[in-house]
Amino acid sequence: MSALTDLLAFQRQTEALSSVAERLGWDQETVMPRGATDQRAEEMGAMEEVLHERRTDPRIGEWLDRADPQSPADIRAVALIARDYARTSRIPARLASELARLTSLAQGIWAEARAKDAPEDFLPTLDQVLMLKREEAACLADGGDLYDALLEDYEPGMTGARLASLFDTMRPRLVALRDDVLGADQPQALAGHFPQETQLRLARACATAFGYDWTRGRMDLAVHPFSSGRWQDSRITTRVVETDPFNCLYSTIHEVGHSGYEQGIDPDYAFTPLGRGVSMGVHESQSRIYENQMGRGRAFTGWLFERMSEAFDGLNITDPDAFYATVNRVTPGYIRTESDEVQYNLHVMLRFDLERDLISGRLDTSDLVEAWNARFLKDFGVAVDRPANGVLQDVHWSVGLFGYFPTYALGNVYAGCLNQALRTAVPDLDTSLARGDATPGTEWLRETVQRHGGLMLPTEVIEAASGRSISPEPLLDYLERKFGQIYGL
Repeated sequence: MSALTDLLAFQRQTEALSSVAERLGWDQETVMPRGATDQRAEEMGAMEEVLHERRTDPRIGEWLDRADPQSPADIRAVALIARDYARTSRIPARLASELARLTSLAQGIWAEARAKDAPEDFLPTLDQVLMLKREEAACLADGGDLYDALLEDYEPGMTGARLASLFDTMRPRLVALRDDVLGADQPQALAGHFPQETQLRLARACATAFGYDWTRGRMDLAVHPFSSGRWQDSRITTRVVETDPFNCLYSTIHEVGHSGYEQGIDPDYAFTPLGRGVSMGVHESQSRIYENQMGRGRAFTGWLFERMSEAFDGLNITDPDAFYATVNRVTPGYIRTESDEVQYNLHVMLRFDLERDLISGRLDTSDLVEAWNARFLKDFGVAVDRPANGVLQDVHWSVGLFGYFPTYALGNVYAGCLNQALRTAVPDLDTSLARGDATPGTEWLRETVQRHGGLMLPTEVIEAASGRSISPEPLLDYLERKFGQIYGL
Protein backbone atom coordinates (compact mmCIF):
# COMPACT_ATOMS: atom_id res chain seq x y z
CA MET A 1 0.00 0.00 0.00
CA SER A 2 1.06 3.61 -0.53
CA ALA A 3 2.04 5.98 2.26
CA LEU A 4 -1.12 8.00 1.60
CA THR A 5 -3.32 4.89 1.92
CA ASP A 6 -1.60 3.90 5.18
CA LEU A 7 -1.92 7.43 6.55
CA LEU A 8 -5.64 7.72 5.78
CA ALA A 9 -6.35 4.22 7.15
CA PHE A 10 -4.58 5.09 10.39
CA GLN A 11 -6.46 8.41 10.56
CA ARG A 12 -9.76 6.61 10.03
CA GLN A 13 -9.25 4.61 13.24
CA THR A 14 -8.21 7.74 15.13
CA GLU A 15 -11.37 9.53 13.99
CA ALA A 16 -13.48 6.56 15.12
CA LEU A 17 -11.88 6.54 18.56
CA SER A 18 -12.33 10.29 18.82
CA SER A 19 -16.05 9.80 18.17
CA VAL A 20 -16.20 7.27 21.02
CA ALA A 21 -14.55 9.80 23.34
CA GLU A 22 -17.05 12.44 22.26
CA ARG A 23 -19.89 10.05 23.02
CA LEU A 24 -18.55 9.67 26.56
CA GLY A 25 -18.79 13.44 26.91
CA TRP A 26 -22.37 13.45 25.61
CA ASP A 27 -23.28 10.71 28.09
CA GLN A 28 -21.76 12.68 30.96
CA GLU A 29 -23.87 15.75 30.24
CA THR A 30 -27.15 13.90 29.63
CA VAL A 31 -27.75 10.53 31.26
CA MET A 32 -24.66 9.54 33.27
CA PRO A 33 -25.38 8.84 36.96
CA ARG A 34 -24.26 11.76 39.13
CA GLY A 35 -22.13 9.43 41.23
CA ALA A 36 -20.00 8.34 38.26
CA THR A 37 -17.99 11.55 37.94
CA ASP A 38 -14.67 10.19 39.22
CA GLN A 39 -14.93 7.06 37.09
CA ARG A 40 -15.76 9.06 33.97
CA ALA A 41 -12.79 11.33 34.59
CA GLU A 42 -10.49 8.32 34.60
CA GLU A 43 -12.14 6.96 31.45
CA MET A 44 -11.78 10.30 29.65
CA GLY A 45 -8.16 10.58 30.73
CA ALA A 46 -7.42 7.06 29.47
CA MET A 47 -9.12 7.75 26.12
CA GLU A 48 -7.18 10.97 25.69
CA GLU A 49 -3.92 9.17 26.43
CA VAL A 50 -4.69 6.61 23.72
CA LEU A 51 -5.68 9.34 21.25
CA HIS A 52 -2.63 11.43 22.04
CA GLU A 53 -0.38 8.44 21.44
CA ARG A 54 -2.00 7.83 18.06
CA ARG A 55 -1.90 11.50 17.06
CA THR A 56 1.83 11.68 17.81
CA ASP A 57 2.78 8.29 16.36
CA PRO A 58 6.14 8.73 14.55
CA ARG A 59 4.76 6.81 11.59
CA ILE A 60 2.51 9.78 10.80
CA GLY A 61 5.58 11.91 10.14
CA GLU A 62 7.05 9.19 7.92
CA TRP A 63 3.81 8.79 5.97
CA LEU A 64 3.48 12.55 5.57
CA ASP A 65 7.00 12.72 4.10
CA ARG A 66 6.13 10.07 1.51
CA ALA A 67 2.50 10.89 0.83
CA ASP A 68 1.75 12.23 -2.64
CA PRO A 69 -1.89 13.38 -2.59
CA GLN A 70 -3.37 14.33 -5.95
CA SER A 71 -7.08 15.12 -5.48
CA PRO A 72 -8.16 18.34 -3.74
CA ALA A 73 -9.75 16.29 -0.94
CA ASP A 74 -6.60 14.25 -0.32
CA ILE A 75 -4.38 17.33 -0.46
CA ARG A 76 -6.52 19.08 2.13
CA ALA A 77 -6.80 15.98 4.33
CA VAL A 78 -3.04 15.56 4.39
CA ALA A 79 -2.59 19.25 5.22
CA LEU A 80 -4.99 18.94 8.17
CA ILE A 81 -3.31 15.78 9.44
CA ALA A 82 0.09 17.49 9.21
CA ARG A 83 -1.21 20.53 11.08
CA ASP A 84 -2.71 18.44 13.89
CA TYR A 85 0.37 16.23 14.07
CA ALA A 86 2.65 19.23 14.47
CA ARG A 87 0.44 20.77 17.17
CA THR A 88 -0.24 17.58 19.11
CA SER A 89 3.40 16.53 19.07
CA ARG A 90 4.25 19.64 21.05
CA ILE A 91 1.96 18.63 23.92
CA PRO A 92 3.30 16.05 26.40
CA ALA A 93 1.10 12.97 26.84
CA ARG A 94 0.98 13.66 30.57
CA LEU A 95 -0.51 17.11 29.97
CA ALA A 96 -3.10 15.87 27.45
CA SER A 97 -4.27 13.11 29.79
CA GLU A 98 -4.36 15.38 32.84
CA LEU A 99 -6.36 18.00 30.99
CA ALA A 100 -8.94 15.41 29.91
CA ARG A 101 -9.19 13.99 33.43
CA LEU A 102 -9.38 17.37 35.18
CA THR A 103 -11.87 18.98 32.81
CA SER A 104 -14.14 15.95 33.13
CA LEU A 105 -14.08 16.42 36.91
CA ALA A 106 -14.37 20.19 36.63
CA GLN A 107 -17.55 19.96 34.59
CA GLY A 108 -19.35 18.20 37.45
CA ILE A 109 -17.90 20.59 40.02
CA TRP A 110 -19.08 23.55 37.94
CA ALA A 111 -22.60 22.10 37.64
CA GLU A 112 -22.84 21.60 41.41
CA ALA A 113 -21.46 25.07 42.14
CA ARG A 114 -23.89 26.63 39.66
CA ALA A 115 -26.82 24.84 41.27
CA LYS A 116 -25.74 26.11 44.72
CA ASP A 117 -24.68 29.60 43.59
CA ALA A 118 -21.29 28.87 45.12
CA PRO A 119 -18.39 30.12 42.95
CA GLU A 120 -16.00 29.41 45.82
CA ASP A 121 -16.66 25.70 45.25
CA PHE A 122 -15.56 25.98 41.61
CA LEU A 123 -12.84 28.62 41.40
CA PRO A 124 -10.02 26.48 42.88
CA THR A 125 -10.68 23.84 40.22
CA LEU A 126 -10.93 26.49 37.52
CA ASP A 127 -7.53 27.74 38.63
CA GLN A 128 -6.10 24.26 38.07
CA VAL A 129 -7.69 24.08 34.61
CA LEU A 130 -6.32 27.51 33.79
CA MET A 131 -2.79 26.52 34.81
CA LEU A 132 -2.92 23.49 32.52
CA LYS A 133 -4.34 25.53 29.62
CA ARG A 134 -1.54 28.08 30.01
CA GLU A 135 0.95 25.22 29.92
CA GLU A 136 -0.71 23.82 26.80
CA ALA A 137 -0.71 27.25 25.16
CA ALA A 138 2.98 27.70 25.92
CA CYS A 139 3.70 24.37 24.20
CA LEU A 140 1.81 25.50 21.10
CA ALA A 141 2.68 29.19 20.93
CA ASP A 142 6.39 28.78 20.11
CA GLY A 143 7.07 32.05 21.88
CA GLY A 144 4.02 33.80 20.46
CA ASP A 145 0.75 34.90 22.03
CA LEU A 146 -0.73 32.25 24.34
CA TYR A 147 -4.34 33.12 23.58
CA ASP A 148 -3.75 32.98 19.83
CA ALA A 149 -2.32 29.47 20.25
CA LEU A 150 -5.56 28.30 21.91
CA LEU A 151 -7.79 30.18 19.47
CA GLU A 152 -6.22 28.22 16.62
CA ASP A 153 -8.06 25.10 17.78
CA TYR A 154 -11.45 26.74 17.20
CA GLU A 155 -10.88 29.26 14.40
CA PRO A 156 -7.72 28.46 12.41
CA GLY A 157 -5.95 31.56 11.16
CA MET A 158 -7.71 33.96 13.53
CA THR A 159 -5.92 36.03 16.19
CA GLY A 160 -7.01 37.79 19.33
CA ALA A 161 -5.87 41.14 17.91
CA ARG A 162 -8.02 40.74 14.78
CA LEU A 163 -11.02 39.77 16.89
CA ALA A 164 -10.49 42.73 19.22
CA SER A 165 -10.42 45.05 16.21
CA LEU A 166 -13.60 43.46 14.81
CA PHE A 167 -15.39 43.81 18.14
CA ASP A 168 -14.26 47.43 18.49
CA THR A 169 -15.87 48.10 15.11
CA MET A 170 -19.12 46.38 16.05
CA ARG A 171 -19.57 47.64 19.60
CA PRO A 172 -20.61 51.29 18.95
CA ARG A 173 -23.45 50.39 16.58
CA LEU A 174 -24.63 47.55 18.85
CA VAL A 175 -24.64 49.77 21.93
CA ALA A 176 -26.43 52.59 20.09
CA LEU A 177 -29.10 50.19 18.81
CA ARG A 178 -29.48 48.61 22.25
CA ASP A 179 -29.93 52.02 23.89
CA ASP A 180 -32.50 53.12 21.29
CA VAL A 181 -34.47 49.91 21.62
CA LEU A 182 -34.48 49.90 25.42
CA GLY A 183 -35.71 53.49 25.35
CA ALA A 184 -38.75 52.55 23.26
CA ASP A 185 -42.03 50.90 24.26
CA GLN A 186 -41.53 47.19 24.86
CA PRO A 187 -43.60 44.40 23.30
CA GLN A 188 -45.74 42.38 25.67
CA ALA A 189 -43.96 39.47 27.35
CA LEU A 190 -45.17 35.90 27.02
CA ALA A 191 -46.66 34.72 30.30
CA GLY A 192 -48.09 31.47 31.63
CA HIS A 193 -47.16 27.93 32.54
CA PHE A 194 -45.84 25.77 29.72
CA PRO A 195 -45.48 22.08 30.69
CA GLN A 196 -42.23 20.33 29.84
CA GLU A 197 -43.67 17.53 27.72
CA THR A 198 -45.62 19.95 25.54
CA GLN A 199 -42.53 22.08 25.05
CA LEU A 200 -40.52 19.03 24.03
CA ARG A 201 -43.16 17.99 21.48
CA LEU A 202 -43.03 21.45 19.96
CA ALA A 203 -39.23 21.37 20.03
CA ARG A 204 -39.27 18.15 18.03
CA ALA A 205 -41.63 19.77 15.52
CA CYS A 206 -39.26 22.75 15.18
CA ALA A 207 -36.28 20.43 14.70
CA THR A 208 -38.16 18.59 11.97
CA ALA A 209 -39.12 21.89 10.31
CA PHE A 210 -35.42 22.70 10.03
CA GLY A 211 -34.55 19.37 8.47
CA TYR A 212 -33.13 17.45 11.41
CA ASP A 213 -32.66 13.80 10.43
CA TRP A 214 -34.08 11.79 13.33
CA THR A 215 -32.74 8.54 11.88
CA ARG A 216 -29.24 9.89 12.58
CA GLY A 217 -29.91 11.82 15.76
CA ARG A 218 -31.84 12.19 18.99
CA MET A 219 -32.77 14.92 21.48
CA ASP A 220 -32.09 14.90 25.21
CA LEU A 221 -32.06 17.37 28.10
CA ALA A 222 -28.88 19.04 29.38
CA VAL A 223 -28.01 21.84 31.80
CA HIS A 224 -26.30 23.70 28.95
CA PRO A 225 -27.67 22.82 25.47
CA PHE A 226 -25.13 21.42 23.02
CA SER A 227 -24.82 19.14 20.01
CA SER A 228 -22.51 16.16 19.76
CA GLY A 229 -21.35 13.74 17.10
CA ARG A 230 -21.19 13.62 13.33
CA TRP A 231 -21.86 11.48 10.26
CA GLN A 232 -24.53 8.89 11.12
CA ASP A 233 -24.85 9.91 14.79
CA SER A 234 -25.28 13.64 15.47
CA ARG A 235 -27.24 14.39 18.64
CA ILE A 236 -28.82 17.53 20.06
CA THR A 237 -29.84 18.60 23.55
CA THR A 238 -32.11 21.31 24.88
CA ARG A 239 -33.36 22.54 28.24
CA VAL A 240 -36.78 23.41 29.60
CA VAL A 241 -37.95 26.34 31.73
CA GLU A 242 -41.69 25.97 32.27
CA THR A 243 -42.24 29.73 32.34
CA ASP A 244 -40.22 30.36 29.17
CA PRO A 245 -40.87 28.05 26.19
CA PHE A 246 -38.72 30.18 23.88
CA ASN A 247 -35.69 28.97 25.84
CA CYS A 248 -36.39 25.39 24.82
CA LEU A 249 -37.62 26.01 21.28
CA TYR A 250 -34.85 28.31 20.15
CA SER A 251 -32.13 26.33 21.92
CA THR A 252 -33.38 23.36 19.92
CA ILE A 253 -33.34 25.21 16.59
CA HIS A 254 -29.85 26.52 17.41
CA GLU A 255 -28.50 23.03 18.09
CA VAL A 256 -30.21 21.70 14.96
CA GLY A 257 -28.11 24.23 13.05
CA HIS A 258 -24.97 22.68 14.50
CA SER A 259 -26.14 19.13 14.00
CA GLY A 260 -27.53 19.86 10.55
CA TYR A 261 -24.06 21.01 9.54
CA GLU A 262 -22.55 17.69 10.63
CA GLN A 263 -25.36 15.70 8.99
CA GLY A 264 -24.93 17.70 5.79
CA ILE A 265 -21.22 17.02 5.24
CA ASP A 266 -20.40 14.91 2.18
CA PRO A 267 -20.58 11.28 3.44
CA ASP A 268 -17.39 10.49 1.49
CA TYR A 269 -15.54 12.56 4.10
CA ALA A 270 -16.62 10.38 7.05
CA PHE A 271 -13.72 9.24 9.26
CA THR A 272 -11.38 11.77 7.64
CA PRO A 273 -10.27 15.23 8.82
CA LEU A 274 -12.69 16.69 6.25
CA GLY A 275 -15.65 15.01 7.94
CA ARG A 276 -16.36 17.72 10.50
CA GLY A 277 -17.21 21.41 10.59
CA VAL A 278 -14.21 23.45 9.49
CA SER A 279 -14.27 25.84 12.45
CA MET A 280 -16.45 26.88 15.35
CA GLY A 281 -17.12 30.24 13.71
CA VAL A 282 -18.54 28.52 10.63
CA HIS A 283 -20.40 26.12 12.92
CA GLU A 284 -21.96 29.05 14.75
CA SER A 285 -22.92 30.66 11.46
CA GLN A 286 -25.17 27.68 10.82
CA SER A 287 -26.75 27.57 14.26
CA ARG A 288 -27.31 31.32 14.36
CA ILE A 289 -28.80 31.65 10.87
CA TYR A 290 -31.16 28.76 11.66
CA GLU A 291 -32.12 30.25 15.02
CA ASN A 292 -32.26 33.96 14.19
CA GLN A 293 -32.49 35.03 10.57
CA MET A 294 -34.84 32.15 9.75
CA GLY A 295 -36.25 31.04 13.12
CA ARG A 296 -36.97 34.48 14.58
CA GLY A 297 -38.17 36.00 11.33
CA ARG A 298 -41.76 37.13 10.88
CA ALA A 299 -42.62 34.22 8.55
CA PHE A 300 -41.55 31.36 10.82
CA THR A 301 -42.85 33.00 14.01
CA GLY A 302 -46.27 33.18 12.35
CA TRP A 303 -46.22 29.39 11.97
CA LEU A 304 -44.88 28.97 15.50
CA PHE A 305 -47.60 31.24 16.90
CA GLU A 306 -50.31 28.95 15.52
CA ARG A 307 -48.61 25.81 16.86
CA MET A 308 -48.04 27.25 20.31
CA SER A 309 -51.60 28.62 20.52
CA GLU A 310 -52.92 25.13 19.77
CA ALA A 311 -50.48 23.26 22.01
CA PHE A 312 -50.98 25.47 25.07
CA ASP A 313 -54.70 26.12 24.54
CA GLY A 314 -54.17 29.80 23.85
CA LEU A 315 -51.53 32.39 24.70
CA ASN A 316 -51.68 35.80 26.33
CA ILE A 317 -50.44 37.12 22.96
CA THR A 318 -53.31 36.90 20.49
CA ASP A 319 -51.89 38.43 17.32
CA PRO A 320 -49.12 36.91 15.11
CA ASP A 321 -47.48 40.30 14.53
CA ALA A 322 -47.42 40.99 18.26
CA PHE A 323 -46.05 37.47 18.79
CA TYR A 324 -43.23 38.23 16.33
CA ALA A 325 -42.33 41.29 18.39
CA THR A 326 -42.51 39.24 21.60
CA VAL A 327 -40.15 36.59 20.23
CA ASN A 328 -37.67 39.37 19.43
CA ARG A 329 -38.21 41.34 22.63
CA VAL A 330 -35.08 43.15 23.85
CA THR A 331 -34.75 43.35 27.62
CA PRO A 332 -31.86 43.55 30.07
CA GLY A 333 -30.86 40.02 31.01
CA TYR A 334 -28.02 38.07 32.52
CA ILE A 335 -27.89 34.90 30.43
CA ARG A 336 -25.97 34.81 27.14
CA THR A 337 -27.85 31.82 25.71
CA GLU A 338 -31.19 33.55 26.38
CA SER A 339 -30.09 36.92 25.05
CA ASP A 340 -31.74 38.71 22.15
CA GLU A 341 -29.90 39.32 18.90
CA VAL A 342 -29.10 42.94 19.75
CA GLN A 343 -27.23 42.22 22.99
CA TYR A 344 -25.86 38.71 22.37
CA ASN A 345 -22.55 39.84 20.90
CA LEU A 346 -21.97 42.18 23.85
CA HIS A 347 -22.15 39.12 26.13
CA VAL A 348 -19.50 37.42 24.00
CA MET A 349 -17.23 40.46 24.01
CA LEU A 350 -17.27 40.49 27.82
CA ARG A 351 -16.15 36.86 27.99
CA PHE A 352 -13.54 37.36 25.27
CA ASP A 353 -11.84 40.14 27.19
CA LEU A 354 -11.96 38.29 30.51
CA GLU A 355 -10.58 35.02 29.18
CA ARG A 356 -7.76 36.78 27.35
CA ASP A 357 -6.83 38.38 30.66
CA LEU A 358 -7.04 35.01 32.43
CA ILE A 359 -4.74 33.30 29.94
CA SER A 360 -2.24 36.17 29.95
CA GLY A 361 -2.14 36.31 33.74
CA ARG A 362 -3.52 39.85 33.91
CA LEU A 363 -6.52 38.45 35.81
CA ASP A 364 -6.45 35.85 38.59
CA THR A 365 -9.33 33.44 39.17
CA SER A 366 -9.62 34.81 42.73
CA ASP A 367 -10.64 38.17 41.21
CA LEU A 368 -12.83 36.74 38.44
CA VAL A 369 -16.22 37.19 40.13
CA GLU A 370 -15.52 40.82 40.95
CA ALA A 371 -14.16 41.47 37.45
CA TRP A 372 -17.18 39.80 35.83
CA ASN A 373 -19.69 41.71 37.94
CA ALA A 374 -18.00 45.07 37.36
CA ARG A 375 -17.77 44.53 33.61
CA PHE A 376 -21.37 43.35 33.37
CA LEU A 377 -22.63 46.40 35.22
CA LYS A 378 -20.59 48.66 32.94
CA ASP A 379 -21.71 46.96 29.72
CA PHE A 380 -25.36 46.24 30.54
CA GLY A 381 -26.24 48.71 33.29
CA VAL A 382 -27.53 45.92 35.53
CA ALA A 383 -25.91 44.46 38.64
CA VAL A 384 -25.51 40.67 38.59
CA ASP A 385 -27.94 39.28 41.13
CA ARG A 386 -26.33 35.88 41.75
CA PRO A 387 -23.37 33.83 40.49
CA ALA A 388 -25.51 31.40 38.47
CA ASN A 389 -26.56 34.40 36.40
CA GLY A 390 -22.99 35.65 36.25
CA VAL A 391 -19.64 33.95 36.22
CA LEU A 392 -21.11 30.46 36.68
CA GLN A 393 -23.60 30.52 33.82
CA ASP A 394 -21.42 28.98 31.09
CA VAL A 395 -19.84 25.52 31.01
CA HIS A 396 -16.98 26.47 28.69
CA TRP A 397 -14.19 27.38 31.10
CA SER A 398 -14.81 24.32 33.26
CA VAL A 399 -14.04 22.08 30.28
CA GLY A 400 -11.07 24.14 29.17
CA LEU A 401 -12.59 25.82 26.11
CA PHE A 402 -10.53 29.00 26.28
CA GLY A 403 -10.65 30.65 22.87
CA TYR A 404 -14.11 29.28 22.05
CA PHE A 405 -16.30 32.23 23.11
CA PRO A 406 -15.33 34.73 20.38
CA THR A 407 -16.36 32.26 17.69
CA TYR A 408 -19.97 32.82 18.74
CA ALA A 409 -19.80 36.47 17.67
CA LEU A 410 -17.70 35.60 14.63
CA GLY A 411 -20.41 33.11 13.69
CA ASN A 412 -22.97 35.92 13.83
CA VAL A 413 -20.83 37.96 11.45
CA TYR A 414 -20.56 34.99 9.09
CA ALA A 415 -24.33 34.42 9.37
CA GLY A 416 -24.96 38.03 8.39
CA CYS A 417 -22.96 37.56 5.21
CA LEU A 418 -24.66 34.25 4.43
CA ASN A 419 -28.16 35.58 5.08
CA GLN A 420 -27.65 38.41 2.63
CA ALA A 421 -26.69 35.91 -0.08
CA LEU A 422 -29.42 33.43 0.91
CA ARG A 423 -32.16 36.01 0.55
CA THR A 424 -30.94 36.83 -2.94
CA ALA A 425 -30.59 33.19 -3.96
CA VAL A 426 -33.94 32.08 -2.46
CA PRO A 427 -36.24 35.13 -2.71
CA ASP A 428 -39.38 33.17 -1.78
CA LEU A 429 -37.85 31.64 1.37
CA ASP A 430 -40.39 33.31 3.66
CA THR A 431 -43.25 31.63 1.82
CA SER A 432 -41.90 28.23 2.89
CA LEU A 433 -40.98 29.39 6.40
CA ALA A 434 -44.55 30.56 6.90
CA ARG A 435 -45.61 26.94 6.32
CA GLY A 436 -43.09 25.70 8.89
CA ASP A 437 -40.73 24.46 6.20
CA ALA A 438 -37.16 25.76 6.24
CA THR A 439 -36.06 23.32 3.50
CA PRO A 440 -35.21 25.92 0.80
CA GLY A 441 -32.93 27.70 3.26
CA THR A 442 -31.34 24.63 4.77
CA GLU A 443 -30.75 23.08 1.34
CA TRP A 444 -29.00 26.25 0.14
CA LEU A 445 -26.78 26.20 3.24
CA ARG A 446 -26.12 22.49 2.80
CA GLU A 447 -25.01 23.00 -0.79
CA THR A 448 -22.94 26.15 -0.28
CA VAL A 449 -21.46 25.54 3.19
CA GLN A 450 -22.22 22.28 4.95
CA ARG A 451 -21.34 19.63 2.38
CA HIS A 452 -17.76 20.90 2.14
CA GLY A 453 -16.90 20.00 5.73
CA GLY A 454 -13.22 20.80 6.21
CA LEU A 455 -12.35 20.99 2.52
CA MET A 456 -11.70 24.75 2.58
CA LEU A 457 -10.43 27.28 5.08
CA PRO A 458 -13.12 28.97 7.21
CA THR A 459 -12.93 32.31 5.43
CA GLU A 460 -12.89 30.58 2.03
CA VAL A 461 -16.12 28.73 2.82
CA ILE A 462 -17.98 31.87 3.89
CA GLU A 463 -16.65 34.06 1.08
CA ALA A 464 -17.43 31.45 -1.57
CA ALA A 465 -20.96 30.96 -0.25
CA SER A 466 -21.77 34.63 0.30
CA GLY A 467 -19.94 35.98 -2.73
CA ARG A 468 -18.34 38.77 -0.72
CA SER A 469 -15.48 39.50 1.65
CA ILE A 470 -16.25 38.96 5.32
CA SER A 471 -17.53 42.07 7.05
CA PRO A 472 -19.78 42.88 10.04
CA GLU A 473 -21.78 45.33 7.93
CA PRO A 474 -24.46 42.85 6.70
CA LEU A 475 -25.11 41.70 10.29
CA LEU A 476 -25.27 45.22 11.71
CA ASP A 477 -27.48 46.44 8.84
CA TYR A 478 -29.81 43.47 9.35
CA LEU A 479 -30.10 44.13 13.09
CA GLU A 480 -30.75 47.85 12.69
CA ARG A 481 -33.36 47.23 9.99
CA LYS A 482 -35.16 44.43 11.86
CA PHE A 483 -35.27 46.00 15.30
CA GLY A 484 -35.87 49.47 13.91
CA GLN A 485 -39.07 48.14 12.34
CA ILE A 486 -40.16 46.23 15.45
CA TYR A 487 -39.55 49.17 17.78
CA GLY A 488 -40.59 51.95 15.41
CA LEU A 489 -37.18 53.61 15.44
